[in-house]
Amino acid sequence: MIDLSTKYMGLNLKNPIIVGSCGLTGTLEGVMEMEENGAGAVVLKSLFEEQITMEISNSTTNLYTQHTEANDYFRYYEKMYHVEKYIDLIKQCKSKTSIPIIASINCRTADDWTTFAKKIEKSGADGLELNIFLLPSDSDRENQISEQLYIDIIRKVKENIKIPIALKIGYYFTNLATFINRLSQQEVEALVLFNRFFSSDIDIDDEKIIIGNSFSTPIEYLIPLRWIALLSDNTDCDLCATTGIHSGKSVIKQLLAGAQAVQMVSSLYLNKSEHLKKVLSDLENWMATKNYKSISDFRGKLSQSQIKDPSLFERVQFMKYQDATI
Repeated sequence: MIDLSTKYMGLNLKNPIIVGSCGLTGTLEGVMEMEENGAGAVVLKSLFEEQITMEISNSTTNLYTQHTEANDYFRYYEKMYHVEKYIDLIKQCKSKTSIPIIASINCRTADDWTTFAKKIEKSGADGLELNIFLLPSDSDRENQISEQLYIDIIRKVKENIKIPIALKIGYYFTNLATFINRLSQQEVEALVLFNRFFSSDIDIDDEKIIIGNSFSTPIEYLIPLRWIALLSDNTDCDLCATTGIHSGKSVIKQLLAGAQAVQMVSSLYLNKSEHLKKVLSDLENWMATKNYKSISDFRGKLSQSQIKDPSLFERVQFMKYQDATI
């Protein structure tokens, strides 16, 4: 009997495949569909800090908000209304499903939104994923300032809740390994590697900025694979792989590197939710072929500390062997 169960963020998952935050997890029906097709857990579509701020700003154009007290009321009401809809979604999902429901906040500051986390906890969410990504494009901002903001956000949220926290980050840091270790020591239960950020493109015919490819490609799994293999034995929390996880093979590779779980999104948009069943079947069949009875039998088997040549994960240039075309 093959056991696919795992622990992630201290939560018991029936398998290591999590549906990441996206439009597919923005409704009760979507979440139920993911559970039906085998998801081990679901991260709800993110509540965006910017979206809340935008709604509050728009309310100031209302004629009735010219009065100071009325303006304060409408700003509070609109913020609470948006949050309450999210809270309702959490409650509905908890009442209709049995898999862990992880709420998500996409944030850029450590402002008053951090108190929303308490409402999320009270609604019954099993955990909270903080999706933080700051593109280091401001040449006037010191690296230490940007990195400290991540720490500040974690600490402020930790002041308000006791449910487990996962932090989803990008890979644009001066010393990624050092910073990931520092984050893992901030009492977070997991780090999600890596955030796939919005990409801009250029239409050369109309000469305008357009949205780039929204979906990841299967080859992108190599980015989290390297860093999970390098760090899985040296962090104080779980590591979850995301971006480019499109198949059972990519799931297996991340687990071999030391990931505690993986998140899938793009492949489910491209192949529908039924794709989860195939991925799980491929994982189970591979384990049966290798005579593995549980995920723990092989997790981290090919992390950097376990392989004969640890430098394989650190090489950044091609090496010329027999093939002179490389």
